[in-house]
Amino acid sequence: MQPSSIELLAPARDLGCGIAAIDHGADAVYIGGPLFGARAAAGNSLADIERLVAYAHQFAARVYIALNTLLTDAELEEAAAIAHAVWNVGVDALIIQDMGLLECDLPPIPLHASTQTDNRTLEKVLFLEKVGFQQVVLARELSLEQIREIRSGSTVALECFVHGALCVSYSGQCYISEMVAGRSANRGECAQFCRHAWSLKDACGNELDKRRYFLSLKDLDLSDRIADLLAVGVSSFKIEGRLKDERYVKNVTAAYRLILDELLAGNKNLRRASSGNCTFQFLPDTARSFNRGKTEYFLMNPRNRPASINTPKAIGQKVGVVSESDRLSFTLDSDVEIANGDGLCFFDDRQQLTGLKANRVDGRRVYPKDPLRLTPGTLVYRNSDSAFVRQLDRSAGCRHLGLDLRVEETATGLRLSLEDEDGCTSVYEKIVEKIQARTAGKTEAVVSRQMAKSGGTIFAVRHVRVTIDPLVHISAAVLNDLRREAFARHLQVRLARYERIESPWEINETPWLAEEATYLDNITNLKARNFYSRHGVKCFHFAPGGLQDEEAAILMTCKYCIKRQLQICPKENRATAKLLEPLTLSDNTGCYELQFDCGSCEMRVLQRKKQPL
Repeated sequence: MQPSSIELLAPARDLGCGIAAIDHGADAVYIGGPLFGARAAAGNSLADIERLVAYAHQFAARVYIALNTLLTDAELEEAAAIAHAVWNVGVDALIIQDMGLLECDLPPIPLHASTQTDNRTLEKVLFLEKVGFQQVVLARELSLEQIREIRSGSTVALECFVHGALCVSYSGQCYISEMVAGRSANRGECAQFCRHAWSLKDACGNELDKRRYFLSLKDLDLSDRIADLLAVGVSSFKIEGRLKDERYVKNVTAAYRLILDELLAGNKNLRRASSGNCTFQFLPDTARSFNRGKTEYFLMNPRNRPASINTPKAIGQKVGVVSESDRLSFTLDSDVEIANGDGLCFFDDRQQLTGLKANRVDGRRVYPKDPLRLTPGTLVYRNSDSAFVRQLDRSAGCRHLGLDLRVEETATGLRLSLEDEDGCTSVYEKIVEKIQARTAGKTEAVVSRQMAKSGGTIFAVRHVRVTIDPLVHISAAVLNDLRREAFARHLQVRLARYERIESPWEINETPWLAEEATYLDNITNLKARNFYSRHGVKCFHFAPGGLQDEEAAILMTCKYCIKRQLQICPKENRATAKLLEPLTLSDNTGCYELQFDCGSCEMRVLQRKKQPL
């Protein structure tokens, strides 16, 4: 029985981030194409995608294109053309949301169901599997037991987010940006209303709290739960961050690479999905990259309180507590070394996040750039680590393929045989002028030393076997040329040997989950409507004028609950049952009603259509 393949999937904003992700241990990278990715600001040219594909395939790593926005009738043809174009440059899979694409002429490229398709039930995952998707990105809100149930009832590869920013709404079910700002989150244009400051009011207009970030969640961090996720059958571990920079990608990818490698090393039934080993000149630590505080969301605790309601900004790593201060400096009780130029922050007496820059550091005494007085006992965070940033900037080319060499003498020169850690072999011969050695017995040592050098390549030489007459002298320059040319040739052999999975799309009539479709099913073009009709939908029930014409539009559907976050959930605190509902959230864009489904433990954000006077 072949061991199961386990994938670490990292984000790439651009080519540089993609290469950084591969260098630091990603088995696969997901990146936006020229258009129609769910991050409108992160598009990439075909030329850059082709370069990334070539780089990734050296390590048998894969490249996935995010083509996961909803499309109009006018855009479908162009989107299908992009699918063909990226397939032609070597891409391994497409991540999609719009079912209209399945009615188009597509290349035989494997399709992954984006988390935007709202994959939170076994029934939904089974439908996607039977329709023909090769991998399904699960909803972030699922518990470990829910994932276990989905795995036990399906066979499709399951992809799970393990790190990064969280959307407060189920993915694909957030419409507030589209409704209020005309920027659809399902078309990659989210205006991030969840990061706004809100006032919370009861039904009589009484203000319960104000200027709090009630919908802003901490960042997901499941680094302590990877073993649990492996045990329930997750095979792809996904890092969020297609808008993050190279430093973030390097650090977070490296951190999860080390976790997975340790777990896979002790399990003969599992193997990593790509090749090569990474050696890092820094200690990966996710707390030292952008984060709004860490949460495991609802993976282990359905009553979790995952919001960061005091700030939507990154707070970073906890570094210590203020023990004493004056107007010009403060002493930090900490085991963490603070350096000149570090960015620090803290919450003031009003729970407002305040930032400062360490202009000078003398031991544990910190002198901020601008004078301020911190209260003793204040917890201080570091959200910009200057020394760590320098380490990350220097980190490159840290992934290598193991290579064994055999150097033999031929009638006209030398033959170099190569075999890498995947069992891929190549042979390269070079015509070489043979010179009588001045001193016998040194040839093997000289050849071994020169052949063991692999700087500037993706190879790490493990063993060199030399079969050459000890009376023959070969110059270092000749040996270097032989090694360089043979390595380049072997790399071409590896790339030619790489096999992509082909998955031609086959139309079927697997029944959809219901006979009625609403705007929540995200049908935005005629081909998508045809898809659902073919799969058994008989009634399309949504307003002709779109979301704006819905009587009561559900703008967000959330597993997260404000009542639970504020500890006023009636299941936990009976004293809160007297709250005058409906509760509302308001900011400068309007007032939005909150609806609580306590049976399902869900919250909805609604906007009701104003009735004419």
